[in-house]
Amino acid sequence: MAHTFLLEIGLEEMPAHVVTPAVRQLQKRVADYLKDERVSYDAIQPFSTPRRLALEITGLADKQDDISESVKGPAKKIAQDADGNWTKPAIGFTKGQGLTPDDIVFKEFKGTEYVYVDKFIAGQPVAEVLTGLRDIVMAMTFPTMMKWGTHHFEYIRPIRWLVALLDQDVIPFSILDVTTDRVTQGHRFLGQAISLKTAADYESALHDEYVIADAAKRKALIAEQIKQLATDHNWTVDIDAGLLEEVNNLVEWPTAFAGSFDQKYLTIPEEVLITSMWDHQRFFYARDQAGKLLPNFISVRNGTDHDLQNVIAGNEKVLAARLEDAMFFYKEDQNKTIADDVERLKSVSFHDKISTMAEKMQRVEAIVTVLADRLNLDATQTKAVVRASQIYKFDLVTGMVGEFAELQGVMGEKYALLQGEDPAVAQAIREHYEPISADGALPTSVPGAVLALADKFDSILTFFAAGMIPSGSNDPYALRRQATGIVRIATDQKWSLPVNELATAFIAAEQAANVAPELDQAGQIDALVDFLKDRVRKIFRGAKVRHDIIDAVLGGTSSDITELFTAADILTAHAADENFKAVIESLTRVIRLAQKAPKDIANVTIDADKFENDSESQLHQGVDAVAAAAPKGLATLYAALVAVQPAIAAYFDATMVMVDDEAVRNNRLAELSRLANLALQLGDLDQLVVK
Repeated sequence: MAHTFLLEIGLEEMPAHVVTPAVRQLQKRVADYLKDERVSYDAIQPFSTPRRLALEITGLADKQDDISESVKGPAKKIAQDADGNWTKPAIGFTKGQGLTPDDIVFKEFKGTEYVYVDKFIAGQPVAEVLTGLRDIVMAMTFPTMMKWGTHHFEYIRPIRWLVALLDQDVIPFSILDVTTDRVTQGHRFLGQAISLKTAADYESALHDEYVIADAAKRKALIAEQIKQLATDHNWTVDIDAGLLEEVNNLVEWPTAFAGSFDQKYLTIPEEVLITSMWDHQRFFYARDQAGKLLPNFISVRNGTDHDLQNVIAGNEKVLAARLEDAMFFYKEDQNKTIADDVERLKSVSFHDKISTMAEKMQRVEAIVTVLADRLNLDATQTKAVVRASQIYKFDLVTGMVGEFAELQGVMGEKYALLQGEDPAVAQAIREHYEPISADGALPTSVPGAVLALADKFDSILTFFAAGMIPSGSNDPYALRRQATGIVRIATDQKWSLPVNELATAFIAAEQAANVAPELDQAGQIDALVDFLKDRVRKIFRGAKVRHDIIDAVLGGTSSDITELFTAADILTAHAADENFKAVIESLTRVIRLAQKAPKDIANVTIDADKFENDSESQLHQGVDAVAAAAPKGLATLYAALVAVQPAIAAYFDATMVMVDDEAVRNNRLAELSRLANLALQLGDLDQLVVK
């Protein structure tokens, strides 16, 4: 007989961002538990609201699957002594299986007799298995945890009730002082307690008490209500998926409503209005059909439409207060100049172990000058990014950003334009924060991209030099995100950024400008390269690049971010070539032999007079061709390496590298080292798996 089982964890209201991942975690943990316990089922339906995490399992089996198997033990010659008595290994084996030596039979396996026991374990009734869900519920983890009462146990919020129903029967277990029952709770204000007759009654019974337990149905209803209000008022409303998800996890019985605010607030930049509505109040904003922001919003109430006008008025009052503050700060900020704000940054700390924010801007200006030269920016672009680097953090001391931290950069752009700065400078100020997430939007302007790179390079180098390197999941200054930003900007702009070389130049420029911090940044360059390569590795894995190609590319000598991606593309594209195996094996042999060369082999000048056969001359000419191809790009380099492969093969057929004559040996090792160093620009090809 198939059963239906309901598990519900009743809680104090959870933070909205926790609800969906929490119910997914519960579903996975329970599914894994049932699999481990050999209990079959048809489906698991999750339910979630701010006050509950629940699962309805249908088609649940009566009991665990039985286990019937023949278990192999030690060989017969080990299991019995010369007199036929059971030995300790035999006795221990049967004891471990819950049996005795009387249960042993002998079977032949590959010509040798072994001990076997036939083991049968009858499956337990599902009701007994389900009591183990207590441990599954208690083992759940959350971003933040709390204790309550006198308990030491931690959970996302206090547990207030538990439901565990197998059809019509309660499955008994307790967590702290809460014992499972059949009683769930309706809406906190509109509903009442419900005694469920059967597990299958759950969703409909809650609906009668003003709870839509199915998050997907609740979300669809909210979206439908918002669209209807937009249609009724001839608005266009952006139903952002993230905001919809958050709002959905704030309510159990949604009712959408429209509100408005005074038109005078439309004189404030719309980013401020949207931030006030969207981020702070969880309102959806409205535009007219031409795309102009309107003094209207849509919100969602956790309840019915009873007394809705009072709810609307209350929300309008709260929003008006925030907008009044915003208007005040907007006017006040314009009474100060950018120069005033930059001066104030001298007393604002970037980090107490590093410098002030004003000093950070000085370092970034030095880095920007290096990047502008390296990337061949034109005079207009250079002028814009240098000017931006001198002022780009000024909005941090404005009243608006103090009130709305989310608007840093955005208000910098607005205020810069109001004070007559070049639009390219203003745009760079806004874009230097980008990307603000791992897959966020990237700067679209060249000055913005350069300023973003400079700011991120400075942050990582100085934090590393101050000993604050991310470890494990600990990354309080979001350095991994900034490193990912560097990688993404470099590849998006197709800029050559040899990190090792550039970091050295950055530090030299800071020292020349007398703005370098009293930190050992130079000692962190290798760590910086490794840190950025680790971000590249993560991106490669996300793109399903072959693991051996990832290891090869990142194990090479190049620290140029864009080249790493190009190298991966080249190796991936040619991995199926007919000659790929031969090319890689030849180059791998070269690299391995080059590793045996003396440390000072680079000082050895290759002497053609020491060549003893034609293959050495042919290889030398081939390596010259590879060296000439290398500056033209990795694709040309790879083609040259392919072309030199026959010469490598002929060389190894005719030449013994490790001869006794030191001068001849070093001459040959110098040649191979030269070729190996060229190949390593593409990657450590020894890491590639070729078949």
